[in-house]
Amino acid sequence: MTPFDGDTVILTFLLFCRIGACLMFMPGFSSSRIPAQARLFLAVATTLALAPLLLPTLGGTFAGFSPVPGFRTLVSEILIGVTIGLMGRIFFLALDFAGTAIASFVGFSNVPGIPLESAEPNPTIAALITLTAVTLFFITDLHWEVLRGLLASYRILPVADGFSAQFSLIQFTDALTKAFMLAMQISAPFIIYSVAINVLFGIVNKLTPQIAVYFVSLPFVVLGGLFILYFTLGELLTIFTKSFGKWLING
Repeated sequence: MTPFDGDTVILTFLLFCRIGACLMFMPGFSSSRIPAQARLFLAVATTLALAPLLLPTLGGTFAGFSPVPGFRTLVSEILIGVTIGLMGRIFFLALDFAGTAIASFVGFSNVPGIPLESAEPNPTIAALITLTAVTLFFITDLHWEVLRGLLASYRILPVADGFSAQFSLIQFTDALTKAFMLAMQISAPFIIYSVAINVLFGIVNKLTPQIAVYFVSLPFVVLGGLFILYFTLGELLTIFTKSFGKWLING
């Protein structure tokens, strides 16, 4: 049983700095559609749920906590949590980028959307892809992997060691590379389709300059893009969910 005293309160607040900062940026948990009070309550509840598992590893290390080193440790824990949350967030930002590119490739970039997962409005196709990915994030229980990752972070990045800028930059760069390579993989069919269809109608425009090919071709471009989206959307979301889940499990 965890004793309740002043040191326990301080160490629990230390845990809250890392866990709360991570959940503030982690996809799904940090959605602007969730009220700020609900997000705060979730961060506090998650911290209290994980505290019995993590406090025994911290109690001996920070006996006799002093103000100045304590403040440095608080800042360090917040930076670690923000880094972990941003690394998860970058995958969904890359997916949003891919969705916006797909909408542009199939001629839907001018169709206005509504802000669902992000604070700014996206094209309708991008909003659909991103919102579905967030839903799958919870349906496939990947949010539990976030909590397991937070537990593992205290073994890989102990509180006593502080924030390592070099290690965090390497990890963030690796996550950024994986995320945008994944976005390229997801949008690849539509890139090929866009190049092929525009080259085709460019040739038609050269052969028949008296016809306004742009207005004639636009419905065919949109129809073909929606046809490809219909048959590939499930596979694209499966690839994204598996890749993001693999990153969460392996780090």
